[in-house]
Amino acid sequence: MPRYGFNFQWMFWWEEGKPPAPPDERALDFLVEHSFDFVRIPASYWFWTRDFNYFHPDEVVLAQIDRYLAACQSRGLHMCLNLHRAPGYCINDNHLEKHNLWQDEIAQDAFVFQWELFARRYRGITNNLLSFDLVNEPPNLGQYGLTRENHAALVRRTVAAIRAIDPAREIVIDGLGGGHIAMPELADAGVIHSGRGYQPMPVSHYQASWWSEHVLVTEPPVYPGTVWAGLTWDKAVLRDFYQPWRDVQALGAPVHIGEFGCYNQTPNTVALAWFADLLALFQKFGWGYSLWEFAGPFGIVGHGRDQTHYETIHGFPVDRALLDLLLDHRVRD
Repeated sequence: MPRYGFNFQWMFWWEEGKPPAPPDERALDFLVEHSFDFVRIPASYWFWTRDFNYFHPDEVVLAQIDRYLAACQSRGLHMCLNLHRAPGYCINDNHLEKHNLWQDEIAQDAFVFQWELFARRYRGITNNLLSFDLVNEPPNLGQYGLTRENHAALVRRTVAAIRAIDPAREIVIDGLGGGHIAMPELADAGVIHSGRGYQPMPVSHYQASWWSEHVLVTEPPVYPGTVWAGLTWDKAVLRDFYQPWRDVQALGAPVHIGEFGCYNQTPNTVALAWFADLLALFQKFGWGYSLWEFAGPFGIVGHGRDQTHYETIHGFPVDRALLDLLLDHRVRD
């Protein structure tokens, strides 16, 4: 740590009869050529588990994760394997789960089983190449029965189970409240704390239909100056927002921003101004980060935001200004 890179959705959206995507070798080559070193794989357990039969995974599908790791390993890239959809919880369409990760013993047993499975499978792989991100973006406090206490208990149980198999494995935990809320109660857990870079939401998620509050935002965003949650957002407000994460860092826990990005309905001039402040703060705090996503409406490639200058690099239409910001805002030795 810190590490810098992108999220790749190769095993993200499960559809009946649709296999996971192969690793995008050309994209990984792009990362290497621009000195990025981090690949986060948000995965849905539905790909290797059928009908909530949690304890009988499909070996054919798991072999595809092996291929992701091999593609990263051959290039010296670190792969962070994340359960975006875990037994009993997903931030997207959680109602499709049969059980509740925060309340049901079977879901918690299944969650631990899944990570024990990966711990055995990848035992001994160096931390330079692999980490485990336990569950993507736990909900708000009180939602689905989550409390700080039951969340911390599950994290500690899972970390202990993984390390009983692979004692040195690097483990990541996402903040509560969709990744935004720091967890001082787990500062001593010996894990990396993964935050998010999406605030203020009217800038990063303007007209994003899956964000339930998008209907409240009726004017195109500006930055600085967007008013949200009773605050007028600028660099100083962003700095204050991350103070709880800096407090956790001061307790000895490493911090990494596992996701950040801006949806393509925000004008690119606004997005770039916001990115510049956000990345400058991450650099000052000593945090690595991983853009959501490489290609697509939040990505660096072909995102489609208005007023963007694209430069063709190795066949990709790349937002040149955003690439420069990502390259310039790294922790220097």
